[in-house]
Amino acid sequence: MGSATNVEAHAVNTIAWLAEPQTAIVVPVYQRQYRWDIGGCEQLLADIRAVADLDERSMHFIGSILSAESPGEGAPGELVLIDGQQRITTLMLLIAALRHTIADTDPALADELGRVLLRASGPGRTKLRPHRAWADVFESVVRGHHGAGGQLRESRFDDNYAYFRSQVRLDEVPRIWRGLQKLEHVSITLGVGANAQQIFESLNSTGEPLRDHELIHNYVLMGLTHSEQTEIESEFWAPIESNTGDAIAGFWRHYLVMTSGREVAVAGERSVYDAFRQRFPRLDLASLRVDAATWREYSAIYRILLDPAREQDDAIADRLAGVNIFGRGMYPLLMRVLHEHARGRASRADLLATLEGIQSLLLRRTVVGLGTDRLVARLCRAREDGHAAMMHAIARIMPSNERVRIELKYNPLPHPAYVLGRLAGVTDLDGVGIEYVVPLAPGDTWTGDGLRTWGDYTEDEQNSHRALASTLGNLTLLEDPLAERAWEASFPQKRDVLYPESAFALTRDIAHTSSWGTAAISQRTGALSEEFMRVWARPEVTGIDDDGLTPILDAQRRRGWPRGWEREFEYVEYRGEHWEVYDVKHLFNRVFRRLWADHRATVEAFSARRGGPLYPARAWNGHWDEVDEQNFLYMGWDSKYMLTAVQGVLDEAGIAAEVFVKYSYVGAAM
Repeated sequence: MGSATNVEAHAVNTIAWLAEPQTAIVVPVYQRQYRWDIGGCEQLLADIRAVADLDERSMHFIGSILSAESPGEGAPGELVLIDGQQRITTLMLLIAALRHTIADTDPALADELGRVLLRASGPGRTKLRPHRAWADVFESVVRGHHGAGGQLRESRFDDNYAYFRSQVRLDEVPRIWRGLQKLEHVSITLGVGANAQQIFESLNSTGEPLRDHELIHNYVLMGLTHSEQTEIESEFWAPIESNTGDAIAGFWRHYLVMTSGREVAVAGERSVYDAFRQRFPRLDLASLRVDAATWREYSAIYRILLDPAREQDDAIADRLAGVNIFGRGMYPLLMRVLHEHARGRASRADLLATLEGIQSLLLRRTVVGLGTDRLVARLCRAREDGHAAMMHAIARIMPSNERVRIELKYNPLPHPAYVLGRLAGVTDLDGVGIEYVVPLAPGDTWTGDGLRTWGDYTEDEQNSHRALASTLGNLTLLEDPLAERAWEASFPQKRDVLYPESAFALTRDIAHTSSWGTAAISQRTGALSEEFMRVWARPEVTGIDDDGLTPILDAQRRRGWPRGWEREFEYVEYRGEHWEVYDVKHLFNRVFRRLWADHRATVEAFSARRGGPLYPARAWNGHWDEVDEQNFLYMGWDSKYMLTAVQGVLDEAGIAAEVFVKYSYVGAAM
């Protein structure tokens, strides 16, 4: 049996390993911040208590600790901790809490605990040296040195240390120490030829799994020298983190959608990280500096998207805030357009038109009940062909005026404050609320004409009014002091006394209506709908994708099909042709056979690079289709592979933008 040459692994007693005089552990720059919470500490302490009460042969395994020798720039013998930071740091905090608890009552045990925590000499003295950004905080906690006056600070080190101090009584310290000495782990030490990132990813650690952006962080910095890591961290990564804050995961996903023109799943194991590695398969230091400068530049744009008030141009800031009403789904496109504007490649007029077009698209689709997910990638692809192509793409998936009018007439108005504010021409709605002319739940004495009360209305009349109460025609803006007086007031009182006092013409106009009922609501809805069409305009283009067509590059394999159900697609639109193709397998077959006739060189190059799906012979048993006498298409791939292959070969052929699928009703519901 051969032996490994680049990886050395053996089981060790964790406390004995830490207590060795030569032990010195450095947390590299690329590691995530310490983030174990009280729940993790509680579980660790429970495990230690449990093993402490067992016989001497019983031990507790805490997983694997992955490290590598310092690449020449640290102190001799230092180990770089690649995986295990969270567990080792938490153990150190627990041991520090024990040491400080018995410092005055059991000096001998305190010294024994100190040998686990502290080095005899060297920088910082703590055997674990965290990332420099929080090394001082960690050392002050472990050594019991707090800030001037003992001031409070926000730190997981402080929180978890305080938890351990509160949970372990003085008389329990020997028991916890006995349990700590029963901890074991597998120590994995890497040689110079080992692939640290690959080993790191494959470990089944007992710690909290890394998130996508943390894996990206490791991937970017692992393999660099300490000084190179420090350079990239301080000059590029730290500004990216500062700009994006808690939204850093979203930043990377949106950046990858923008650059690839392909959707990146929100959920799923390491989906964003995997997309990043595909986009950046190799990162040497020279290219990393260039790429990281670009990432930093886009992160500054992302900061403005998160907080449009940071934008210096008031008109742009106002429109960015309008887009944010609908969430962050359009951020990839906004990042591209704002970057082009900053670089002088897009005019201010084009930028403003784009922001207006996006608002119109999102609001109209929301009004008619169409989804707004999985739209942005196709718009990013269209943007590659310029502003006009992008606006054309926006218009194609924007519902028509006729369809919007119907929905506004009969359905509740979405985002009413945003819509009414735009219609009224105001952006500052502080101290202003939504007024329902007919209340959502009128009292029996409410009246719309001063003659008949709500209690006199028939059941059908009441239902008709309730159905229209949340529609555009029954809504307006009203200042809070007036709204307080309008509470439970009938329409004649609001018409004669309250509405005329409003600063909004939108509201004052209602005072000119003699009575209020379903006819008045419908009439006002019709008038406001025309203004709605003007504010959230749809560019004039031929052809609207209201039929729910999905571009082939945005198609995804649907899961959970009922047994025996094979109609995944209603049909496929291929360059204007209508194909009665109902599932991925038949789409795969038809696309490759068609491209073999129209774009043979592309298919040959694509298949040669991927190792299939075309072969010169039926090389093994399975389902094959003969393309011609010398080439055969293997049909035995799983559906995910086949869909990916269809997308890839159409993209290479340059015709993916002309191919759409229409998912079946059942598929859309799953």
